[in-house]
Amino acid sequence: MPIPGNLLTTAMAVMPQTSVEQALAAALSLDVPFWPQLPNYSYYEDMYVQAAEHFPGIVLDLHQKSLRFSMDKFIEEFEQTMSHLEDPSYFDVSEQYSVVYHDFLSLDLSDRPAIRGQLEGPVSFGFNIHDQDDRPILFEDTIRPFMFEFMANRINVQLARLKQKNPNAFIFVDGPGLQFIFSALSGYSELQAKNDLDAFFATVDKPRGIHLCGNPDWDFLLNLDLDILSLDIYTNAERFSSCSDSIRKFLDRGGVLVWGIVPTGYEVFARESLGFLSMKLETIWQYLGRKGIEIEQIVKQSMLSPATCCLINPDKSKTVENAFSMTSQLSEMLRKKYLLS
Repeated sequence: MPIPGNLLTTAMAVMPQTSVEQALAAALSLDVPFWPQLPNYSYYEDMYVQAAEHFPGIVLDLHQKSLRFSMDKFIEEFEQTMSHLEDPSYFDVSEQYSVVYHDFLSLDLSDRPAIRGQLEGPVSFGFNIHDQDDRPILFEDTIRPFMFEFMANRINVQLARLKQKNPNAFIFVDGPGLQFIFSALSGYSELQAKNDLDAFFATVDKPRGIHLCGNPDWDFLLNLDLDILSLDIYTNAERFSSCSDSIRKFLDRGGVLVWGIVPTGYEVFARESLGFLSMKLETIWQYLGRKGIEIEQIVKQSMLSPATCCLINPDKSKTVENAFSMTSQLSEMLRKKYLLS
C-alpha cells in the first residue's frame, strides 16, 4: 500500500487563504501535500463547483455564487458529455476551475512520501445540488447512476495525473453529506447508499478513501472498500472509538486512518496545547488497545491532520496555518515517542 502511515501529516483541502502561493506553502509544509481548494480566492475554487465542471445540466451563477441543476439543460447537454467518455482531459479539473491544482502539478513532488488529491463525492454532490423544483438530484433515479459514473471518471483521471508526479499518490472522495444518510428524514436509505457506494468504489482506482468532518455511522464507512479514512477525531472521539470491531477489521485489511486532532477554529485552537492533544489522541489509542487492537499497528497505519477546515476565523488564515504547524509538531513528538522512522 503506497499510502504512508507512521503518523505523517496531511490536511483537509478547503482553506481560507486568498493567495494561491500562501495556500500552497501551507500545504507543502506537511509531509503529504495536496492541492488546496480556495473558495475565498474564487468561486470556481469551491469544492462543489469544481466537481460540477462539465456535468450536464449545471447552472452556475458566478455573481450570485449559486450552483443549481436544470433537467432541460441536462437533456440538451447529455449527448455531448457522453461523446467525451474516452477523453481524459474532459474529466480533469481545468485551470479555469482551479489555478491551484495546476500550480501544484507544476511542482517537483517526486521526493515526497506521497501526494494527495480530492474531489467531492457523488452522495454529497447529489444532496447539495438541487434541480428546478428544489429537489436534490440524488433523488432523481434518471440522474443518480450517471452522477456516480461521472464522478468516478473524474476521480480516476485526477489520480492518474497525480501518479505522474508521485507514484504514491492517493485521493480523497470528500463526503460531508454522508452523515445525512443516517437521518430518518434523508429520503436516501442506508441500503441504497451501501449499494450505490459499493458499485461506485468498484469503479474508482486505488488507492482512495473518504474524508469528512461530520459524524456519520462509522461502522458503515469502515466497512466500505476504502484504503484510507480521514475524520475529525477531536470532535467525534467517543462515537468513533466505540466502533472498535470495525476499526480492527479496517486496519487488518491494510487501511490507514487520518486522525484529525488539531482544531482550526480561532477560539478552540487558542485553548489547546500539544500536551493535551497528545493525551487526547493517546487515550483513544489506549482504549482501542484494551479492545484488542495493538497500538503499534494503529500508529503504523495512521496519519495526523487538523480536525476540520475553517473559512470564517476572524484572523483569516492565521489560525489554520498555526494548526498546520501544530499538527507537524505533534507528529514529530509522537513519532519520537513511538520510534517511528
